[in-house]
Amino acid sequence: MTDVFKSDLTRRIAVLGAPIDIGASQHGTLMGPAALRTAGLLTLLGGLGFKVEDHGDLSISEVVELVDAPPDNARHYREIQRWTRALSAQAYGLARSGAIPIFLGGDHTLSMGSVNGIARHWHEIGRELFVMWLDAHADYNTPATTISGNMHGMSAAFLCGEPGLDGLLGEQPRSPIGPDQLELFGTRSIDKLEKDLLRNRRISVADMRQIDEFGVGVLIRRVIDKVKARNGVLHVSFDVDFLDPHLAPGVGTMVPGGATYREAHLVMEMLHDSGLVNSVDIVELNPFLDERGRTARTAVELIGSLFGQQITDRTTPTNAIRPGD
Repeated sequence: MTDVFKSDLTRRIAVLGAPIDIGASQHGTLMGPAALRTAGLLTLLGGLGFKVEDHGDLSISEVVELVDAPPDNARHYREIQRWTRALSAQAYGLARSGAIPIFLGGDHTLSMGSVNGIARHWHEIGRELFVMWLDAHADYNTPATTISGNMHGMSAAFLCGEPGLDGLLGEQPRSPIGPDQLELFGTRSIDKLEKDLLRNRRISVADMRQIDEFGVGVLIRRVIDKVKARNGVLHVSFDVDFLDPHLAPGVGTMVPGGATYREAHLVMEMLHDSGLVNSVDIVELNPFLDERGRTARTAVELIGSLFGQQITDRTTPTNAIRPGD
C-alpha cells in the first residue's frame, strides 16, 4: 500500500465534485462543488504542500439504470442509485491510488457512495474505517422510519448496513461499517423513530448538549483514542449545517445552536493532529441560499485546518502518528 503520509513531498489530494441535489427537499447543492473551488479550496490545499489533482465533477449520464424495484418512501431513488454506484466506484479507485480523496457536494446522499468505496478499500487491506459525521442531523433514517422520504437523511443508516436500500449499489460490493464505527458529532435534530434506531444500535452521538457540557476537546479525544486503539483510519463527512446558521447560512436544512467558529476549527485541528484522516466529504453547501459566498469561504477555512493550516507553527505528540506507520 502506498502511504500518502510517508513524505511531505509526495502527499496527494484527489478532489472530485458530485453535483447532486435531489436527495434533499431544497434544490441548489449541485452548485456546491463550483462554490468551493471558487472560494479557493484547491489553492489553499496546494499552499499547504499537497499535490492537488482535480478530477472535475462526476457525471452519471452514462451510468446504466437498474431494474430493481424501488423501495417505498425513498424519493428519487433511481437517480440516487446511479450516483451512488458511480461514486462508490470512483472513491474505491481514488483510495487505492494512495491519494487522499476529497468529495465536494452536493447533498449528503453522496456519502452513500463515497464512504462505501473508501470502506471497501480499507476492508481489503484489513483496516477498520471510522466515520466522523459532523452534522446537525443524524441521517439515520431508513425508508421504514423516514418522515420526508428525502434520501440525504438515510445516508448514515445505509453505511451501517441498515435494511431498506439493499439494491442501491446494484452489482457493486456493499462494504458497511459497524454501528460502533460511526461517530455522530454536533447533532441537534433527530426524528423520533430515528432516535429509537440509534438507541437500539448504540450509535455514539455527541450532541450539542454534550459539547456544551464537556467541550469539543474532550469529546474529540475520545474518538481519536478509540480509532487509534483499533488501528483504524478516519473519514470525515462534513455537512456545513454542523455550524451555527449565523456562520453558515448557505444550507437548506438550517438548525439553530450549531458549532461556533472556534469549536469547529478545534475539531478540525485536533483531527489533523491525530494523523488519522484519509478521506473527506464536504456536503450540503447551497450557494443559492448563501450570503456572498460566506458559507463556502468558512468551509474552505475549516478544511484548511483539517489539513494542517496553523496560526503559529507547533508540534504535538500526535503529529508523528500516521496510518500505516
